[in-house]
Amino acid sequence: MTNHNILTRNDIRQLIRNKRQNLDENTQKKQAHLLAKNLVNHPKVSVAKSVAIYLTNDGELNTQNFIQDCWNKNIKTYLPVIHPFSKGHLLFLHYHCQTVMKKNKYNIFEPKLNVQDVLPVAQIDIIFTPLVAFDNTGARLGMGGGYYDRTLATWFSQKDVTNKPYPMGLAHDFQQVEKIPTEQWDIPIPEIITPNKHFKFF
Repeated sequence: MTNHNILTRNDIRQLIRNKRQNLDENTQKKQAHLLAKNLVNHPKVSVAKSVAIYLTNDGELNTQNFIQDCWNKNIKTYLPVIHPFSKGHLLFLHYHCQTVMKKNKYNIFEPKLNVQDVLPVAQIDIIFTPLVAFDNTGARLGMGGGYYDRTLATWFSQKDVTNKPYPMGLAHDFQQVEKIPTEQWDIPIPEIITPNKHFKFF
């Protein structure tokens, strides 16, 4: 783990994103397999009826193996969709093998909006959050849009980690840094799963 104390949020973002994007395909496959294995055995996943997950982008760990595992176990999966008229917010839509997909403004695939497929956030058992970096307090650094911080603000304000949706971060091992400079709106994550480690912060 490298000392990133003197780096700004944007410095850390750039450094870790470069590392992620430079991973070769074989390494990515191995890491994705390990991650899926860790997730499918997680006690919270084994009792979940619905999980929100995201599709891989920008060198992130591939989530497709885990999504398939969820389908095999009849766990409903939901993907984030940028809210069409509430700026900076997300909706979560049911994702299955027949879902019609389209690219959003960030060039990321998301389900085509259909209100019948939307599940309110409070009904989702687990939200798996993407992240660029994290530290040993559970502080999470995202891409800078604040979408997941807004999504989880109500959960965090309740000060009860058993409330839904329970957030868990997913990351490569090297995405752990010594210290993330935090802002007041940042929502820390109680658990982060990597291919080789399981962090529980609170």
